[in-house]
Amino acid sequence: MLYVRQQQNAGSRQQRNTGIQQRVKLQHIAGLSIRYLICVVVAIFMLVPILTAFLGAFKTTAELSTTPFSLPTVWHWENLASVLSQGVFWQSLANSLIITISTVVLLLVVACPAAFVFSRMPFRGREVIFNILLIGLLLPFAMAILPLYITLRNLQLLNTLWAVILPQAAFALPTTILILRNFFQAIPGELEDATYIDGGTHIDFFWRILLPLARPSLAVIIMLNVVASWNNFLLPLIVLNDSSQWTVPLGIMQFQGEHSTDWAAVMAYISLMMIPALIFYLFAERHLIAGLTAGAVKG
Repeated sequence: MLYVRQQQNAGSRQQRNTGIQQRVKLQHIAGLSIRYLICVVVAIFMLVPILTAFLGAFKTTAELSTTPFSLPTVWHWENLASVLSQGVFWQSLANSLIITISTVVLLLVVACPAAFVFSRMPFRGREVIFNILLIGLLLPFAMAILPLYITLRNLQLLNTLWAVILPQAAFALPTTILILRNFFQAIPGELEDATYIDGGTHIDFFWRILLPLARPSLAVIIMLNVVASWNNFLLPLIVLNDSSQWTVPLGIMQFQGEHSTDWAAVMAYISLMMIPALIFYLFAERHLIAGLTAGAVKG
């Protein structure tokens, strides 16, 4: 009799365990389903405007007004050809490329040594100077637009590409130095000691050890600043008066004003301007994810 009860108890426990496992499995599947559903919804909201622009580039204005989300009945490649034949397209594209590359290069040239000094070279007043630098994170760009304009005018930089490059690099310095400083501080001191024991200098440690290890963080910084510079509209609008110096956002504004009734041509212009940014993101995506996850796990 006791043996039968033990068997019944064991069977009931096994049934309870099986029920618990099934409930846990169902909860796990439900959680994953909700997450995938959220990702799909977010992806749809992000992709619909992009796909609408690309599909609209191959439609007529009438078709774009009636069926904006469908495939074109006839693919009108002449929309792209008409945009590519205009000099304003190539001029604004070249200006944006020059400004973006120059901004990122200047930013890294200044921020990397500064972050190295703030992280690995102790000196009196270091934290005070660093905290003063971080005040730049609290100031929005719109608050500084008037003194910035006056400064650029006094330096005779208005209506030049430098009027966009220098402020963009300056306003990105606090964030960049903060990111690199935290990463440099996480590098073990044994690597620095080993460099000095082998006869290396501070420059050797910075150039041969820190910068190669900081590639994930540098990739994040480059990605963020490329996107910010490429999409910057307010600063070029204020400091660039000559249309030959205009960037991609200003070129889109000018083209839209000239072709306010030809939305198919405007969509073609916007689609062509998005291609460089999309290509850059596709190549930089792997490095961006590695940079965002760098330092998440210690050891």
